[in-house]
Amino acid sequence: MDKVAVVVGARGVIGTNLVEHLASLGDWRVIGLSRRGGVDVPGRVRHVAVDLLDPDDTRTKLADLTDVTHVFYVAYQDRPTWAELVPPNLAMLVNVVDAIEPVARGLQHVSLMQGYKVYGAHLGPFKTPAREDDPPHLPPEFNVDQQQFLEQRQHGKSWTWSALRPSVVGGVALGNPMNLAVAIAVYASMSKELGVPLRFPGKPGAYDALLELTDAGLLAKATVWAATAPAAANQAFNITNGDLFRWNELWPKLAGWFGLDVAPPLQMSLQDVMSDKEPLWKELQATYGLAETSYAEVSSWPFADFVFGWDYDFFADSSKARRAGFHEYVATDEMFYGIFAELRRRRVIP
Repeated sequence: MDKVAVVVGARGVIGTNLVEHLASLGDWRVIGLSRRGGVDVPGRVRHVAVDLLDPDDTRTKLADLTDVTHVFYVAYQDRPTWAELVPPNLAMLVNVVDAIEPVARGLQHVSLMQGYKVYGAHLGPFKTPAREDDPPHLPPEFNVDQQQFLEQRQHGKSWTWSALRPSVVGGVALGNPMNLAVAIAVYASMSKELGVPLRFPGKPGAYDALLELTDAGLLAKATVWAATAPAAANQAFNITNGDLFRWNELWPKLAGWFGLDVAPPLQMSLQDVMSDKEPLWKELQATYGLAETSYAEVSSWPFADFVFGWDYDFFADSSKARRAGFHEYVATDEMFYGIFAELRRRRVIP
């Protein structure tokens, strides 16, 4: 094994799948960084608990990573406002690079995970399809600041960088504030238990908008490709499933997977209506013998409200990655079915 990966933010939806994918390839050693650490897998994955906001702790904990060849940065810290997101998220990336670059003499690549915030998608209607060379918007935006830092730091160095821009990412990892699929699964499970149809809870226009998502497994493959393919060096790439959908078509399919009928959409804040549902969650666990997953671990309600509030088209052009050599794709409905089935297999949902 001559490739050693550090996955920064190894416990999230994106990081978990990336660690698993790298470990499955057979020719990588993987080191996962997160605040909580994790269980080491002998010969495959080592976890390190580190406070990335503390430069001293980061330097100390990462001082022995001298054989690292690839850094995959997928960490994120949430804050109440867009402006408040910038300092911590930029600082974590800077602290990681400051700690690893001086000691890892064989460093080849630093991969940065971004998103459609680069295009202003979180602010309101934006140009679609978004393309990697679209002009920037007025700051603050931590994704842009992070990329500018990497570009400046890489200048004159032997290592390269890449930036991956997925849409909303679908995956199984729990305890994540941005897990739409888990939120839908829990919402549907509770609706079924209460004997009510599955209503789309977003803004009226959101039901008819044109959207796309990104499967976490697909994103992991694209991330490794961009970090190792010479044609992808020092560039940004939109990474999506490859299909488009409207909730008005997909929502009934998701309801059908749970054996639920649908009724006309009804705008409501899931953060509000789910605030009193922890007792119901515990009842579900007791009735169906589910795993002891805390309600907080499956409560991505603010993020679900955010996504269901997009009453405008939300998609990007991912042809640049295809032209450069990445040709994988995933059907979005099948992505959801797979996530729901895995949640059921793990006894997270009945």
